[in-house]
Amino acid sequence: MHGVDGGTAERLRRGRIVPDAVLDLHGMTQDRAYASLLSFIRRHHGEGARCLLVITGKGSTKREDSAPGFVMPERSRAGILRTLVPHWLNQSDVRSMVVGVQSAHQRHGGSGALYVYLRRKRAR
Repeated sequence: MHGVDGGTAERLRRGRIVPDAVLDLHGMTQDRAYASLLSFIRRHHGEGARCLLVITGKGSTKREDSAPGFVMPERSRAGILRTLVPHWLNQSDVRSMVVGVQSAHQRHGGSGALYVYLRRKRAR
C-alpha cells in the first residue's frame, strides 16, 4: 500500500486494524454507489477517521445470461462495483484524501471488501 508505513500496512494485511467506519455498496447502482462512496470518504476524512472499510461484494460466479462457453467481455465476473471502486478512489477529487487502498483481511470481507486508508486531516 503506497504511502502507508510498513507497520500499518502489515497490521492492515493481518486484519489487526479495526475500521473506523464501514460502507456496504451491495445492491446499489453505479451512480448511487459512486455518490455514496464520495460522501462517505469526505465525511469520515473530515471527522479524522483513518481506516475505512468499503464492501463491494465479490460479484457473481453464475453466468445465467449467456450461452454456455460464451463470455461477454464487458461483463466482469468480478462484479462491476468491485472493479470500479479502485478507479473511483484514484480520481483527483478523492485521491488527495486517500493514502492507500488494499483488499481487506478475510475477517473484514476478504476480496469482496477494501480498506481505504485516509490521510490525516490537516489542522487549520
